[in-house]
Amino acid sequence: MLSGRHILLGVTGSIAAYKVALLVRLFVRAGADVKVVMTPTAKEFISPLTLATLSKHPVPVEFFNPENGEWNSHVSLGLWADLFVIAPASANTIAKMASGIADNLLLTTYLSAKCPVMLAPAMDLDMYAHKATQANLRALVEAGVELVEPASGELASGLDGKGRMEEPEKIFQRVVARFSAEGPLKGRRVLISAGPTREAIDPIRFISNRSTGKMGYAIAREAALRGAKVTLVSGPVSLKAEHPGIELVSVTSAAQMYEAMCTEYDKGCDAVIFTAAVADYKPAECSPVKLKKGEGGLSMELLRTKDICSAICTRPRGKDCVLVGFALETDHSLENALGKLERKGLDMIVLNSMEDKGAGVETDTNKITIIGSDGTKKEFPLKSKAEVASDILDAVSVRWGLC
Repeated sequence: MLSGRHILLGVTGSIAAYKVALLVRLFVRAGADVKVVMTPTAKEFISPLTLATLSKHPVPVEFFNPENGEWNSHVSLGLWADLFVIAPASANTIAKMASGIADNLLLTTYLSAKCPVMLAPAMDLDMYAHKATQANLRALVEAGVELVEPASGELASGLDGKGRMEEPEKIFQRVVARFSAEGPLKGRRVLISAGPTREAIDPIRFISNRSTGKMGYAIAREAALRGAKVTLVSGPVSLKAEHPGIELVSVTSAAQMYEAMCTEYDKGCDAVIFTAAVADYKPAECSPVKLKKGEGGLSMELLRTKDICSAICTRPRGKDCVLVGFALETDHSLENALGKLERKGLDMIVLNSMEDKGAGVETDTNKITIIGSDGTKKEFPLKSKAEVASDILDAVSVRWGLC
């Protein structure tokens, strides 16, 4: 998510500093190169050794090393960073930042930094609510600093209220969202359907399929990472929409997915990607009570559900709107995919076959062929679904003339 990004993390004197170890690890796991700079009092709460071990960089605290006179250049740190995150930010550091005081390495780095700055305050509730602190925060926000509002909850003082540093996972997501907003799909809106649907037989039982939603969620995440505004209409799955740029619309039945997809499409979008495994049939009647087992068999009338893909493909659309379908086949794969591409009026279709080992549902991998309405066809080897998502969005970007 943050591959190749340079993140400078500033740590100040606060009990919340213990959370910073996790934040460093989240950044590193996401591919970022992380350097940490600390105030002298921050060492009382977490050791530079801990953060140096996690970040794989020395952690400067003072202006120079007293043993050899080596200078820790605040200018170099500020120029190196793509983003300077100060977490936790104490009331003292916030006041000094707002006033332009430069009495430690972290503050001189802030004053010389050319990159964006993000601030995550941590202090007791009365300190945070104080007029002086609020005035300092307003001054910093007006100067362009991005504020990560503290959370409410139990504080180190034993009081309960607003002042806790926001959790590392949420700060991490804010950083991801900031970099994603600069991506190549900035300004694009992508609508995606994902997962299975469930068609109720009675209050306990339903008709469904083996779809896990992994492919659709991977595409949603990749689109958000590229800067798109993503709406993900999802049937019941065990996955989470991990990116803050994804708006999740949860549904259960095919009828609910139909309504949600049509509603979101009518708001306007630049691409629709149909990955959901929508039930083709539903019970004609749903019993209001649990059906009891009888002596013989059970017959049930099934009715056709509405075709979501066909309904949207026949609606008016913008000039550059790209419609992408999926064809999961067990036999005559290419023939069936080409038929669906033409019948639905799609711009491209992603073919994956259950005949290919490691492809299809209930896997973390997929093997696809992307077929365009213009006659293009490109086959891909077996890849992770995250990599497949990237290939699909590359194909959509070609349609938009972006690559």
